[in-house]
Amino acid sequence: MTVRLKDIASYLNISVSTVSRVINNRDRVDEDTRRRVLEALDKFQYRPNEVARSLKSKSTKAIGLIVPGISNYFFSMVIKGVEAVARQQGYCLMLCNSDEDKEREGDYTDFLLQRQISGLVIGIVGREAGFLERYKHAGIPVVFIDNLPDVEDNVDYVVIDNVKASRELTNHLIRVGHSKLGIITGPLDESVSDERLKGWQKALAENNIPVNKKWIGTGEFKQESGYRIMQGMLKQEELPTAILAANNLLAYGAMHAIMEAGLKIPEDIAVVCFDAIDFIGLIKPQITSVIQPAEQIGTIAGEIIMRKIQNTKTKVVEKITLEPVLEIKESCGIRLVKSGGAGS
Repeated sequence: MTVRLKDIASYLNISVSTVSRVINNRDRVDEDTRRRVLEALDKFQYRPNEVARSLKSKSTKAIGLIVPGISNYFFSMVIKGVEAVARQQGYCLMLCNSDEDKEREGDYTDFLLQRQISGLVIGIVGREAGFLERYKHAGIPVVFIDNLPDVEDNVDYVVIDNVKASRELTNHLIRVGHSKLGIITGPLDESVSDERLKGWQKALAENNIPVNKKWIGTGEFKQESGYRIMQGMLKQEELPTAILAANNLLAYGAMHAIMEAGLKIPEDIAVVCFDAIDFIGLIKPQITSVIQPAEQIGTIAGEIIMRKIQNTKTKVVEKITLEPVLEIKESCGIRLVKSGGAGS
């Protein structure tokens, strides 16, 4: 027999709206009535004890995960890592895709807070994290991935060394003979974009190569941005001979524009990037790139969240920076095997 709100209300001789307010954790219900409703929910197994338990503890056995691009292979592997840890610990995953939209991200952080999640893993858009104080006040731990907020000194995170990775990608281009170097990156108000630009600039400075500001393009981490930015560069009188794209989608867009213009990769313009995953060899030429340990990032972020949930009084801040791996392929103008790491 299915127990309805009406049955609970009738049993307690109170209104259905009062029972509903308790279930939705709303105000305007005295503690004695709240206790009686919770006991009745438990007795009649309304959502077999889960509602009562979650309201009593003011949390659910759910982990929130907000990513800025669910179609990006990097984030799909992060999701896999987080979910595996959550499932192993008896938690479900509530997945949200902000699609690089700050307003949508805000809607999701509000939504997940209202759902009383136990913890949040998030790749934020930009560097502002106004939701963080509300989560701290609610006792909900937060772990950042990929992009860091402007208060990064006091937050838990799992990232790679983006400056080192970008510097090594650029140094490789220089080693194979390129000196006219451009970069296409994401919004500079994001730490990941800023750090990858800094790594590129650092490599140029170390090799006494001047920066041509006309060959620096910024946009969203989307394929259409890479295409549009590269189209603009191709209209210039002097062209770069190599482009570093700050993620795979930007690289795919840039390559489309280059080939559409009748130019060859890497003969006319070389392209390197982050996370160029091509399982079945459809992308030609195959792209030299830095590969981030995405699933490991998700796994570690999930493990941090679980430690925070299990020890709510801990003051330890966990800051994890992983090493990237450089895979040298065809798009830079040289054919080599996989290298041992991204350090130089």
